[in-house]
Amino acid sequence: MQKHLSARSAILALVLVMAIIGAREFYLRSKGYTPDFDDSAELWADKRAMVYEPANKATVFIGSSRIKYDMDIPTWESITGNHAIQLAMVGSNPMPFLDDLANDPKFKGKLIVDVTEVLFFNPAPDVIIHPKAGIDHYRTRTPAQQVSFKFSYPLEHHLVFLNESQFSIKGMLNHLYIPDRPGVYPALVFPEGFEHNKFDRQNRMTDQFVADTNLQNQVKAVWGRLMKEGAKHPPVSGKALDGIIANVKADIDKIKARGGQVIFTRTPSSGPFFMGESMGYPRKLYWDKLLAVTGCQGIYFKDYPAIANMQCPEFSHLKPTDAVIYTKNIINILQTEKGWKL
Repeated sequence: MQKHLSARSAILALVLVMAIIGAREFYLRSKGYTPDFDDSAELWADKRAMVYEPANKATVFIGSSRIKYDMDIPTWESITGNHAIQLAMVGSNPMPFLDDLANDPKFKGKLIVDVTEVLFFNPAPDVIIHPKAGIDHYRTRTPAQQVSFKFSYPLEHHLVFLNESQFSIKGMLNHLYIPDRPGVYPALVFPEGFEHNKFDRQNRMTDQFVADTNLQNQVKAVWGRLMKEGAKHPPVSGKALDGIIANVKADIDKIKARGGQVIFTRTPSSGPFFMGESMGYPRKLYWDKLLAVTGCQGIYFKDYPAIANMQCPEFSHLKPTDAVIYTKNIINILQTEKGWKL
């Protein structure tokens, strides 16, 4: 009798849990939400393990958020037949990624390094926290953790409520409007639809975000707060800048010495954001110097009429349809002007 009651209780508990999950999932989908993936250290490490594919079969991308939005992976792979391995990370300095690949003797492939000046030339420790976390996880992950990741993928692929950044308790608290305390670095809280992350680690704006200027203005407000905060700290220059570029050159020389290829890109920004970047980081003193010292080729979007005047909905990232156009042009430039075989 006791066993019978225990079984009934267990079944009832399971039914209640499934009903709650189902109701939560139905509610979120009724609001227009769709499944996406948390851009976690585990997901990054899964892609990092792919960099050993033959150089004629894959290209690795590092940088910050712009290359994650602007390089359309399906377009890249359908035209080139070349696997795009996306290792860029939002809001981060890509230097740890470059250093990681440079000091990995097994990496001998093609590498595209995207430059967002305010992050690329930024020595602050807070912009390398997440890259280091991804690298550390890749180096220390256990077989059990890898298996757990493989099992969690199908669930995350089909269930909206598993989006930790949006629908966990912490995620929902982050989306409450709470004014920042004086002296506290502003929290980067973006509206739903801006940071839709795919399993291949490409970010895409949703159609709703592209159509909604109110949502776009919310992101512009975040950029405004960041620019205001950044104005308190002048861009790196002088010997500090020379040191950063010297470190980049040392890493790139290691990759080239093993037969690897490296090229820099500067993806589009527009409006006040591009104006502010151009004033704070004059091209001659930063981009041109980076190419001259490292001896690398570069693709600066303003040099090419087809992509020179692309407009970003929130000033900093391309909408999906423009990402396709941008990607097609980058492929053409790499193949016809830069001598890359893709």
